[in-house]
Amino acid sequence: MKTLKNWILEFKAIFPIFMSLLLLTGTSSILNAQTLYVDALKGKAGSTGSKNHPLASLEEAINKTNSFTGLEAIHIKLAPGNYILQNRMHIRTMLSETDTISYTIEATIIPQSKGWKESKMPVISSISDNNISTPLVCAVGFDVEKHNVNFVGLKFTGNSNANNTAYYPIRRSDPKLTGLEISYCDFIGKKEGSPIEGSLWLTGKGISINHCSFFQSKTAIILFGTFNEFSLKNTLIQGSYEAAIWCAGYGTPFNFSNNKINNCRYVMVHPEKMQKLFTFNNSDFEGNENYIGAYGAAKDKQVPIVKPTAGENVKEVNVKKH
Repeated sequence: MKTLKNWILEFKAIFPIFMSLLLLTGTSSILNAQTLYVDALKGKAGSTGSKNHPLASLEEAINKTNSFTGLEAIHIKLAPGNYILQNRMHIRTMLSETDTISYTIEATIIPQSKGWKESKMPVISSISDNNISTPLVCAVGFDVEKHNVNFVGLKFTGNSNANNTAYYPIRRSDPKLTGLEISYCDFIGKKEGSPIEGSLWLTGKGISINHCSFFQSKTAIILFGTFNEFSLKNTLIQGSYEAAIWCAGYGTPFNFSNNKINNCRYVMVHPEKMQKLFTFNNSDFEGNENYIGAYGAAKDKQVPIVKPTAGENVKEVNVKKH
Protein backbone atom coordinates (compact mmCIF):
# COMPACT_ATOMS: atom_id res chain seq x y z
CA MET A 1 0.00 0.00 0.00
CA LYS A 2 1.26 3.46 -0.90
CA THR A 3 2.10 5.72 1.96
CA LEU A 4 1.10 9.37 2.15
CA LYS A 5 4.72 10.24 1.43
CA ASN A 6 4.64 8.19 -1.79
CA TRP A 7 1.41 9.88 -2.92
CA ILE A 8 2.97 13.28 -2.36
CA LEU A 9 6.12 12.33 -4.29
CA GLU A 10 4.09 11.00 -7.22
CA PHE A 11 1.89 14.07 -7.27
CA LYS A 12 4.93 16.35 -7.33
CA ALA A 13 6.28 14.37 -10.28
CA ILE A 14 3.13 14.71 -12.39
CA PHE A 15 2.11 18.20 -11.20
CA PRO A 16 4.03 20.10 -13.94
CA ILE A 17 2.46 17.88 -16.64
CA PHE A 18 -0.99 18.35 -15.10
CA MET A 19 -0.59 22.13 -15.02
CA SER A 20 0.69 22.21 -18.60
CA LEU A 21 -2.35 20.28 -19.83
CA LEU A 22 -4.66 22.49 -17.81
CA LEU A 23 -3.03 25.62 -19.17
CA LEU A 24 -3.14 24.31 -22.73
CA THR A 25 -6.81 23.41 -22.42
CA GLY A 26 -7.62 26.78 -20.95
CA THR A 27 -5.64 28.62 -23.62
CA SER A 28 -7.35 26.66 -26.37
CA SER A 29 -10.73 27.57 -24.89
CA ILE A 30 -9.78 31.24 -24.76
CA LEU A 31 -8.43 31.25 -28.31
CA ASN A 32 -11.72 29.80 -29.58
CA ALA A 33 -13.91 31.94 -27.36
CA GLN A 34 -14.13 34.77 -29.90
CA THR A 35 -14.76 32.65 -33.00
CA LEU A 36 -18.34 32.06 -34.07
CA TYR A 37 -19.56 29.75 -36.84
CA VAL A 38 -22.75 30.48 -38.75
CA ASP A 39 -24.55 28.12 -41.11
CA ALA A 40 -27.81 29.25 -42.70
CA LEU A 41 -28.79 25.64 -43.49
CA LYS A 42 -27.56 23.61 -40.51
CA GLY A 43 -27.31 26.20 -37.76
CA LYS A 44 -29.80 26.81 -34.95
CA ALA A 45 -30.83 29.92 -33.08
CA GLY A 46 -29.37 30.05 -29.60
CA SER A 47 -26.55 27.61 -30.36
CA THR A 48 -23.08 28.12 -28.93
CA GLY A 49 -21.65 29.18 -32.29
CA SER A 50 -18.97 26.48 -32.18
CA LYS A 51 -17.92 24.61 -35.32
CA ASN A 52 -20.14 21.65 -34.40
CA HIS A 53 -23.03 23.80 -33.15
CA PRO A 54 -23.23 26.80 -35.50
CA LEU A 55 -25.67 29.64 -35.31
CA ALA A 56 -28.22 30.06 -38.09
CA SER A 57 -28.28 33.86 -38.21
CA LEU A 58 -25.48 36.27 -39.06
CA GLU A 59 -27.38 38.94 -37.13
CA GLU A 60 -27.31 36.80 -33.97
CA ALA A 61 -23.57 36.24 -34.35
CA ILE A 62 -22.82 39.95 -34.73
CA ASN A 63 -25.05 40.84 -31.79
CA LYS A 64 -23.07 38.36 -29.69
CA THR A 65 -19.77 40.00 -30.63
CA ASN A 66 -21.13 43.38 -29.52
CA SER A 67 -20.79 42.09 -25.94
CA PHE A 68 -17.31 40.57 -26.31
CA THR A 69 -14.68 41.90 -23.89
CA GLY A 70 -11.76 39.58 -24.68
CA LEU A 71 -8.48 40.65 -26.25
CA GLU A 72 -8.30 37.86 -28.84
CA ALA A 73 -9.05 38.34 -32.53
CA ILE A 74 -12.72 37.95 -33.45
CA HIS A 75 -13.79 35.72 -36.34
CA ILE A 76 -17.28 35.13 -37.70
CA LYS A 77 -17.12 32.26 -40.20
CA LEU A 78 -19.99 31.88 -42.66
CA ALA A 79 -20.84 28.61 -44.35
CA PRO A 80 -22.26 28.71 -47.90
CA GLY A 81 -25.85 29.95 -47.89
CA ASN A 82 -28.06 33.02 -47.92
CA TYR A 83 -27.95 35.51 -45.04
CA ILE A 84 -30.63 38.18 -44.74
CA LEU A 85 -30.10 41.41 -42.82
CA GLN A 86 -33.29 42.83 -41.37
CA ASN A 87 -31.48 45.55 -39.41
CA ARG A 88 -28.31 47.63 -39.44
CA MET A 89 -25.44 45.58 -38.00
CA HIS A 90 -23.03 47.39 -35.66
CA ILE A 91 -19.47 46.05 -35.94
CA ARG A 92 -18.07 46.75 -32.46
CA THR A 93 -17.29 45.14 -29.10
CA MET A 94 -17.81 46.13 -25.46
CA LEU A 95 -14.31 47.62 -25.40
CA SER A 96 -13.77 51.33 -25.94
CA GLU A 97 -13.66 53.01 -29.34
CA THR A 98 -9.87 52.62 -29.20
CA ASP A 99 -10.32 48.84 -29.54
CA THR A 100 -7.75 47.62 -32.08
CA ILE A 101 -8.56 43.90 -31.95
CA SER A 102 -8.89 42.34 -35.39
CA TYR A 103 -12.51 41.59 -36.32
CA THR A 104 -13.14 39.43 -39.39
CA ILE A 105 -16.31 38.27 -41.14
CA GLU A 106 -15.27 35.63 -43.65
CA ALA A 107 -16.39 32.63 -45.65
CA THR A 108 -15.49 29.24 -44.22
CA ILE A 109 -14.27 28.37 -47.73
CA ILE A 110 -12.25 31.34 -48.89
CA PRO A 111 -11.05 31.98 -52.46
CA GLN A 112 -7.82 30.23 -53.44
CA SER A 113 -8.48 27.49 -50.87
CA LYS A 114 -9.25 23.85 -51.72
CA GLY A 115 -12.88 23.25 -52.67
CA TRP A 116 -13.70 26.91 -53.33
CA LYS A 117 -16.35 27.70 -55.94
CA GLU A 118 -18.09 30.99 -56.59
CA SER A 119 -21.40 29.24 -55.92
CA LYS A 120 -20.20 28.55 -52.36
CA MET A 121 -19.67 32.21 -51.49
CA PRO A 122 -22.00 33.24 -48.63
CA VAL A 123 -24.61 35.66 -49.99
CA ILE A 124 -25.57 38.65 -47.83
CA SER A 125 -28.60 40.76 -48.74
CA SER A 126 -30.85 43.21 -46.94
CA ILE A 127 -34.58 43.65 -46.53
CA SER A 128 -34.20 46.50 -44.04
CA ASP A 129 -36.24 49.66 -44.22
CA ASN A 130 -34.34 52.94 -43.86
CA ASN A 131 -32.29 52.70 -40.65
CA ILE A 132 -30.30 55.96 -40.78
CA SER A 133 -31.70 59.48 -40.91
CA THR A 134 -28.55 61.59 -41.03
CA PRO A 135 -26.67 62.81 -43.03
CA LEU A 136 -29.24 61.27 -45.37
CA VAL A 137 -32.14 58.86 -45.10
CA CYS A 138 -30.97 55.41 -46.14
CA ALA A 139 -30.29 51.84 -45.05
CA VAL A 140 -26.89 50.46 -44.09
CA GLY A 141 -26.01 46.78 -43.86
CA PHE A 142 -22.80 46.81 -41.79
CA ASP A 143 -21.80 49.89 -39.81
CA VAL A 144 -18.10 49.57 -38.98
CA GLU A 145 -17.52 51.22 -35.59
CA LYS A 146 -14.08 49.89 -34.61
CA HIS A 147 -10.51 49.62 -35.89
CA ASN A 148 -9.14 46.72 -37.93
CA VAL A 149 -12.17 45.12 -39.54
CA ASN A 150 -11.96 42.62 -42.42
CA PHE A 151 -14.52 41.19 -44.85
CA VAL A 152 -13.27 38.18 -46.83
CA GLY A 153 -14.85 36.00 -49.52
CA LEU A 154 -18.43 37.29 -49.30
CA LYS A 155 -21.06 38.15 -51.90
CA PHE A 156 -23.26 41.19 -51.23
CA THR A 157 -26.51 41.80 -53.07
CA GLY A 158 -28.91 44.74 -52.87
CA ASN A 159 -31.93 45.70 -50.80
CA SER A 160 -35.35 44.51 -51.99
CA ASN A 161 -37.41 46.55 -49.49
CA ALA A 162 -39.65 48.82 -51.57
CA ASN A 163 -39.65 51.46 -48.80
CA ASN A 164 -35.87 51.71 -48.77
CA THR A 165 -34.55 55.02 -50.14
CA ALA A 166 -30.93 53.99 -50.68
CA TYR A 167 -28.83 51.02 -49.58
CA TYR A 168 -25.15 50.85 -48.60
CA PRO A 169 -23.87 47.33 -47.72
CA ILE A 170 -20.78 48.57 -45.80
CA ARG A 171 -20.26 51.97 -44.19
CA ARG A 172 -17.49 53.40 -42.00
CA SER A 173 -18.34 56.96 -40.99
CA ASP A 174 -15.82 57.76 -38.23
CA PRO A 175 -12.69 59.45 -39.67
CA LYS A 176 -10.70 58.47 -36.56
CA LEU A 177 -10.90 54.77 -37.39
CA THR A 178 -8.09 52.92 -39.13
CA GLY A 179 -7.64 49.50 -40.67
CA LEU A 180 -10.37 48.22 -42.99
CA GLU A 181 -9.71 45.45 -45.52
CA ILE A 182 -12.25 44.12 -48.00
CA SER A 183 -10.90 41.26 -50.10
CA TYR A 184 -12.29 38.68 -52.53
CA CYS A 185 -15.80 40.09 -52.16
CA ASP A 186 -18.50 40.64 -54.80
CA PHE A 187 -21.08 43.42 -54.75
CA ILE A 188 -23.99 42.80 -57.10
CA GLY A 189 -26.78 45.33 -57.44
CA LYS A 190 -29.82 45.40 -59.66
CA LYS A 191 -31.03 48.87 -60.58
CA GLU A 192 -34.63 47.72 -60.83
CA GLY A 193 -35.44 45.38 -57.96
CA SER A 194 -32.62 45.25 -55.41
CA PRO A 195 -30.47 48.35 -55.95
CA ILE A 196 -27.20 49.35 -54.28
CA GLU A 197 -26.75 53.12 -53.97
CA GLY A 198 -23.11 52.74 -52.97
CA SER A 199 -21.39 49.42 -52.22
CA LEU A 200 -18.83 51.03 -49.92
CA TRP A 201 -19.28 54.36 -48.10
CA LEU A 202 -16.02 54.97 -46.28
CA THR A 203 -13.78 57.42 -44.50
CA GLY A 204 -10.75 57.18 -42.22
CA LYS A 205 -7.29 55.67 -42.55
CA GLY A 206 -5.95 52.42 -43.95
CA ILE A 207 -8.72 51.37 -46.36
CA SER A 208 -7.67 48.43 -48.54
CA ILE A 209 -9.83 46.86 -51.26
CA ASN A 210 -8.32 43.85 -53.05
CA HIS A 211 -9.56 41.33 -55.61
CA CYS A 212 -13.18 42.51 -55.45
CA SER A 213 -15.90 42.85 -58.09
CA PHE A 214 -18.64 45.46 -58.29
CA PHE A 215 -21.60 45.06 -60.67
CA GLN A 216 -24.33 47.67 -61.18
CA SER A 217 -23.86 49.65 -58.00
CA LYS A 218 -25.02 53.19 -58.65
CA THR A 219 -21.60 54.12 -57.26
CA ALA A 220 -19.17 51.37 -56.32
CA ILE A 221 -16.92 53.22 -53.84
CA ILE A 222 -17.70 56.48 -52.03
CA LEU A 223 -14.83 58.16 -50.15
CA PHE A 224 -15.77 61.11 -47.98
CA GLY A 225 -14.35 63.33 -45.27
CA THR A 226 -10.66 62.74 -44.70
CA PHE A 227 -9.45 59.41 -46.01
CA ASN A 228 -5.79 58.41 -45.94
CA GLU A 229 -3.84 55.39 -47.17
CA PHE A 230 -6.58 54.28 -49.53
CA SER A 231 -5.71 51.28 -51.71
CA LEU A 232 -7.68 49.74 -54.58
CA LYS A 233 -6.00 46.81 -56.36
CA ASN A 234 -6.89 43.92 -58.69
CA THR A 235 -10.54 44.91 -58.79
CA LEU A 236 -13.28 44.99 -61.44
CA ILE A 237 -15.95 47.71 -61.42
CA GLN A 238 -18.64 47.36 -64.06
CA GLY A 239 -21.90 49.13 -64.89
CA SER A 240 -21.90 51.86 -62.22
CA TYR A 241 -24.56 54.25 -63.47
CA GLU A 242 -23.19 57.22 -61.55
CA ALA A 243 -19.49 56.62 -60.92
CA ALA A 244 -17.05 53.83 -60.17
CA ILE A 245 -15.37 56.03 -57.53
CA TRP A 246 -16.86 59.10 -55.88
CA CYS A 247 -14.40 61.23 -53.92
CA ALA A 248 -16.42 63.46 -51.64
CA GLY A 249 -13.40 64.33 -49.51
CA TYR A 250 -9.64 64.56 -49.45
CA GLY A 251 -6.93 62.01 -48.87
CA THR A 252 -3.44 60.78 -49.69
CA PRO A 253 -1.78 58.57 -50.71
CA PHE A 254 -4.08 57.02 -53.30
CA ASN A 255 -2.86 53.57 -54.29
CA PHE A 256 -4.69 52.51 -57.45
CA SER A 257 -3.30 49.65 -59.56
CA ASN A 258 -4.27 46.66 -61.72
CA ASN A 259 -7.94 47.57 -61.87
CA LYS A 260 -10.49 47.33 -64.64
CA ILE A 261 -13.40 49.79 -64.89
CA ASN A 262 -15.96 49.12 -67.61
CA ASN A 263 -19.22 50.64 -68.83
CA CYS A 264 -19.63 53.20 -66.06
CA ARG A 265 -20.98 56.73 -66.34
CA TYR A 266 -17.77 58.08 -64.79
CA VAL A 267 -14.53 56.39 -63.79
CA MET A 268 -14.11 58.93 -60.98
CA VAL A 269 -15.90 62.03 -59.75
CA HIS A 270 -14.28 64.51 -57.37
CA PRO A 271 -14.95 68.01 -55.97
CA GLU A 272 -14.49 70.88 -58.38
CA LYS A 273 -11.65 72.44 -56.34
CA MET A 274 -9.86 69.28 -55.26
CA GLN A 275 -6.10 69.84 -54.97
CA LYS A 276 -4.87 66.29 -54.34
CA LEU A 277 -3.06 64.33 -57.07
CA PHE A 278 -4.29 60.82 -57.86
CA THR A 279 -2.27 58.30 -59.88
CA PHE A 280 -3.87 55.47 -61.85
CA ASN A 281 -1.42 52.59 -62.42
CA ASN A 282 -1.51 49.59 -64.78
CA SER A 283 -5.26 49.67 -65.33
CA ASP A 284 -7.83 49.32 -68.10
CA PHE A 285 -10.83 51.60 -68.64
CA GLU A 286 -13.24 50.42 -71.33
CA GLY A 287 -16.62 51.63 -72.58
CA ASN A 288 -17.14 54.32 -69.95
CA GLU A 289 -19.38 57.25 -70.83
CA ASN A 290 -17.01 59.73 -69.17
CA TYR A 291 -13.56 59.56 -67.63
CA ILE A 292 -13.18 62.12 -64.82
CA GLY A 293 -15.97 64.36 -63.59
CA ALA A 294 -16.08 67.32 -61.22
CA TYR A 295 -18.92 68.67 -59.15
CA GLY A 296 -19.55 71.86 -57.22
CA ALA A 297 -22.32 72.67 -54.76
CA ALA A 298 -24.83 70.69 -56.82
CA LYS A 299 -23.48 67.17 -56.40
CA ASP A 300 -26.07 65.74 -58.78
CA LYS A 301 -24.66 67.82 -61.65
CA GLN A 302 -21.26 66.45 -62.57
CA VAL A 303 -19.24 68.14 -65.29
CA PRO A 304 -16.96 65.94 -67.41
CA ILE A 305 -13.28 66.88 -67.57
CA VAL A 306 -12.45 65.98 -71.14
CA LYS A 307 -8.65 65.90 -70.92
CA PRO A 308 -7.54 65.66 -67.30
CA THR A 309 -3.97 66.69 -66.64
CA ALA A 310 -1.75 66.67 -63.54
CA GLY A 311 -3.19 70.08 -62.69
CA GLU A 312 -6.58 68.43 -62.59
CA ASN A 313 -5.44 65.84 -60.10
CA VAL A 314 -4.92 62.79 -62.32
CA LYS A 315 -1.71 61.11 -63.41
CA GLU A 316 -1.65 57.98 -65.56
CA VAL A 317 0.99 55.22 -65.61
CA ASN A 318 0.36 52.44 -68.14
CA VAL A 319 -3.38 53.05 -68.37
CA LYS A 320 -5.41 51.83 -71.37
CA LYS A 321 -8.60 53.67 -72.32
CA HIS A 322 -10.84 52.42 -75.09
